[in-house]
Amino acid sequence: MVWVFCAVCLDGSLPAYHLHRGSGAGATNWLLQFEGGGWCNDVESCLIRAGTRRGSTTLMNKQEVFSGILSNNASFNPDFYNWNRVKLRYCDGASFTGDSHFRNKSSVLYFRGQRIWDAIITHLLPRGLAHARKALLSGCSAGGLSVFHHCDDFSRKLPNATVKCLSDAGFFLDAKDIASNFTMRSLYEDLVTLQGVEKNLNEDCKASLANPKLCFFPQYVLRYITTPFFLLNSAYDVYQINHILVPPSADIQGLWKSCKTQLSECNTAQINLLQGFRREMLRASLFIFRGSRRDGMFINSCFSHCQSELQPTWLALDSPRIHNKVHQSYSMFLFSQYHYHIKHFSRMKVIFVRLIGVFVQTMAEAVGDWYFGRNVTKLVDCPYPCDRHCHNLIPQIAQNDDL
Repeated sequence: MVWVFCAVCLDGSLPAYHLHRGSGAGATNWLLQFEGGGWCNDVESCLIRAGTRRGSTTLMNKQEVFSGILSNNASFNPDFYNWNRVKLRYCDGASFTGDSHFRNKSSVLYFRGQRIWDAIITHLLPRGLAHARKALLSGCSAGGLSVFHHCDDFSRKLPNATVKCLSDAGFFLDAKDIASNFTMRSLYEDLVTLQGVEKNLNEDCKASLANPKLCFFPQYVLRYITTPFFLLNSAYDVYQINHILVPPSADIQGLWKSCKTQLSECNTAQINLLQGFRREMLRASLFIFRGSRRDGMFINSCFSHCQSELQPTWLALDSPRIHNKVHQSYSMFLFSQYHYHIKHFSRMKVIFVRLIGVFVQTMAEAVGDWYFGRNVTKLVDCPYPCDRHCHNLIPQIAQNDDL
């Protein structure tokens, strides 16, 4: 763990990151990964958070296991294994965007997420990042949300590099819950106000909306991001099901308790609501990405959350795949159209025949193809329950708010 000065976590401790150096052909390439871990949107929740590993580096593990997209094993991470890989520890509670503080007679809270981001980048630039040839900014969950807010800034800081961005499970929707309330919107609005986030949100987005605080949501800011962007998300993201579609405040009687922990317990009406949530996510993402050749997406139908950091979901023998993609290629056939005298050359006509077939990809392959320009990658899975490759993680995640 490397500590960084010029910024502080919620409790006043120094922010930090982990670095695993690249080698060989990847020695000048960099992958930065924002850690996830939810948010705090009022003084009470932030005071609690400041006393945990989510608000203080003094309480964090000093060593981290790098797996999935951070792995240094070529078999498990063939496109990025030998890059410089950095994990930015999350300790501010606002996806690295805040710039404020709270103080009363007994407590102080530092909302310095934006300064933490700036300080870590400033620390890394003279340590090789400034000379990067290729760079990828990524993150999971609340860290995936961070990518939306820092992608273009990262690109500006590396003017001589090929810079792209990847958000995993960070496409949090501004959607009504089952009680017709905007529960997530209220949380984000409180967070933006408390932590002084609004001044750090995208200016073009803020100018386009009557309520500029909504620019904390990815669906509103994404259209203004100019750096190539990849969306990796589940259409049935279990964190969003538990906190946006069916938050505890909207299910006081607990009618969804069984469904949220065991899919087979969902009734027809509940399944229909889940399918509606999937359609809403696809509308929000496809509306922006339709027709774009620079951007990519991998939206599967697994009940999961954060897939790029876990080896079984990133790349393994049984990792999730999307197999409804039609791969089009063109083969050239030459054949003689007209024959003349034996002393003359035959006139040849070039015929292009379109070959169409099913093309199966893991998320690791899809991200690699997109980053390196091997293919235009926009993969959307068929609706639940058609995908048999899924690692459905509902039982573990449904009870865990610390994501």
